[in-house]
Amino acid sequence: MNKFALIGAAGYIAPRHLKAIKDTGNQLLAAYDPFDSVGVMDSYFPDAAFFVEFERFDRHIDKLKRKGNGVNYVSVCSPNYLHDSHIRFGLRNGADVICEKPLVLNPWNAEALIELEKETSHKINTILQLRLHPNVLKLKEKIDNSKEDKIYDFDLTYITSRGSWYYTSWKGETAKSGGIATNIGIHFFDMLHWLFGEVKTNIVHLHTHDRAAGYLEFAKARVRWFLSIDADTLPEAAKKKGMRTYRSMTLEGEEIEFSDGFTDLHTRSYEEILKGKGFGVQDALPSIRIAHDIRHQTPVGLTSDYHPFAKLKSSGHPFSKD
Repeated sequence: MNKFALIGAAGYIAPRHLKAIKDTGNQLLAAYDPFDSVGVMDSYFPDAAFFVEFERFDRHIDKLKRKGNGVNYVSVCSPNYLHDSHIRFGLRNGADVICEKPLVLNPWNAEALIELEKETSHKINTILQLRLHPNVLKLKEKIDNSKEDKIYDFDLTYITSRGSWYYTSWKGETAKSGGIATNIGIHFFDMLHWLFGEVKTNIVHLHTHDRAAGYLEFAKARVRWFLSIDADTLPEAAKKKGMRTYRSMTLEGEEIEFSDGFTDLHTRSYEEILKGKGFGVQDALPSIRIAHDIRHQTPVGLTSDYHPFAKLKSSGHPFSKD
């Protein structure tokens, strides 16, 4: 049985990590979050120590280590901009790390972590769960078995509606979240790179507070992509059904079924990590570079081969004017 500590226990994604730790037969010794809305811990590890001050959490983890009961893993579910610091905390405390995506916001931060892994002899793992999705695995097999010179046409559409709270939270600050393309798109960019190989072209057509669209050319695909958190961009059929999220992937115009299969992907990720088969910094680096380049480009506008959803008008910024 491995012993875990968790950073970011009050966050949206934390319950998936708590469930994964429990489902894999391991123990959570301590958790930290500056916010104390962590009643979900009672469903998984009611006896785990909990801290709202990082200094006390740090002291507790150090004390466990000095008593010979140190943690084997630190799971990081904190806001994106804090991942780098919290990963380093885990490594310095003699633990391997499991970090939620995006691993870090900038390529040079990832490269520095590779050096720190060497210094500490501990491993950084990241959650790239789409690589474990059954239908993505089938697609990977199809692409790998295609003719070497085959270039696919691929469209990606992902809309996940968010309310005004999003812009008040850290997620609404590009410096902290990385913006739309990073915060909700990073795992899709990883999937595209994993499926289709090296990036050759990265063009941004549109990039605002609530949506982004562009064109990526990989070794084996031409990809039009669209990401949005604005419910107004949902297709009419989805709106009529009361849907708040819409995912669509088409390969050569054929829809790839992608609505199911997400339930236990974090647990599957933990299973692979605990077997020594997790995805590391080098695996995450290409998608970090893609998202970073998107974030720092000036959009070219609706020219050339852009995603059709990019033409949709914005409903305006939802910030309160009070």
